[in-house]
Amino acid sequence: MTSSHKKVHIISLGCVKNTVDSEIIAGGLEAAGIELVEEAESANTIIINTCGFIGDAKQESVEVILDAAQLKTEGQLEELLVAGCLSARYKKELTREMPEVDKFFVTEDFRKIFDHIASKPHLADDPDHWRKLLTPRHYAYLKISEGCDNVCSFCAIPLMRGKQRSRSIGDLVKEANSLVTRGVREMIVIAQDSTTYGWDLKPKRYLHELLTELDQVEGLDWIRLHYAHPSHFSRKLIPVLKNARRILPYLDIPVQHASTNMLSAMKRGLDADGLRRLLLDLRSEIPNLKLRTSVIVGFPGETQEDFDTLLDFLEEIQFDRLGVFTYSEEEDTSGAELEDDVPPEVKIERMDAVMDLQHSISFNKNQELIGQEVDIIIDSPDPEVEGQMLGRTIWDAPEIDQVVMVSGSYEPGTIVRLKIDDAGAYELNASGIQDSLISIDGIN
Repeated sequence: MTSSHKKVHIISLGCVKNTVDSEIIAGGLEAAGIELVEEAESANTIIINTCGFIGDAKQESVEVILDAAQLKTEGQLEELLVAGCLSARYKKELTREMPEVDKFFVTEDFRKIFDHIASKPHLADDPDHWRKLLTPRHYAYLKISEGCDNVCSFCAIPLMRGKQRSRSIGDLVKEANSLVTRGVREMIVIAQDSTTYGWDLKPKRYLHELLTELDQVEGLDWIRLHYAHPSHFSRKLIPVLKNARRILPYLDIPVQHASTNMLSAMKRGLDADGLRRLLLDLRSEIPNLKLRTSVIVGFPGETQEDFDTLLDFLEEIQFDRLGVFTYSEEEDTSGAELEDDVPPEVKIERMDAVMDLQHSISFNKNQELIGQEVDIIIDSPDPEVEGQMLGRTIWDAPEIDQVVMVSGSYEPGTIVRLKIDDAGAYELNASGIQDSLISIDGIN
């Protein structure tokens, strides 16, 4: 099968960092003249970009590989390729156990994938410039670094993606400008740990320097910051976030727990008092700031007292957005050396308790928005309700946060000011105040 006859379907699993990798793969192949197809059944080559972060994600990746392998068995598929984190971590085992897969690639094996499929080298020195966006055209992710230097005892990411490798500020600003020319209005800054950005560069650079430069990119309306590790959060970031024109008053800052015992066992750096001071300072210094976090329950050694401490902390801080996970043992991490002594049913009970509390917090916060005018970006028509659009407030990231059901018709990517008419715990209803595009100035 020559490259000109290949029809490639890409399946991207896991986090948005994987999404960016899939976009680089897709863009490079398209630039090389390879046809990309949206349906697996229409392809003669499938690339699966896998996730290997936790047990459920690994299981999903395996199931998707097996489903694609079935297409190959039935003769619909000629070639099955697997890339990403699961492939990076278990390449030898997968090669032995899944002979249906023609070739396994590790993370960032972009050029090898291009060489294999297109039979020629990739066409650009920097594959990021060939990204084919898999998101709606009005928002995109900007991955500022790869890998991670942290040693969190529950996390295997460094085993799969290696040590941190930051990109230069110049390259990132160049890519941001390129994204704007393609219609991107909202840019979401991501890394495994965004707050250590630039520490590995020579000379050393810092996140507040990068954000200051990105804030100057003309044509960009919203910048959203994700994955800010609290232990590495520099106070120099606060005035940048406070005074920026385009950086939203939204911060994703995963705390993982609030018991000092658990934070120490998880190797998170800050203790509970340090976390509390940081979060209260952020709320005090940055007007209108909304905080997203994630927590893990059921880590080895978590007592009822530890869990009660976490609940009390969540009640006190009142996070605006929150995700909760039950602990999943990851082999070769330091957490795997501990006895997983919290029964599965207790983990589920604790997760449910956290979500019940957050449901109440989110409902009360959303009720306070009723009657207010809020800046909203329109994402798409509502597939379930004719004449209704789906959007997000400045405090909501795509995929993971709540949506706004908007009456009327707007072009996706439009930013409008709307009045909140009604609210539940995880959704808002809004109607138009004005149809015209609004300025991003003054959102803080």
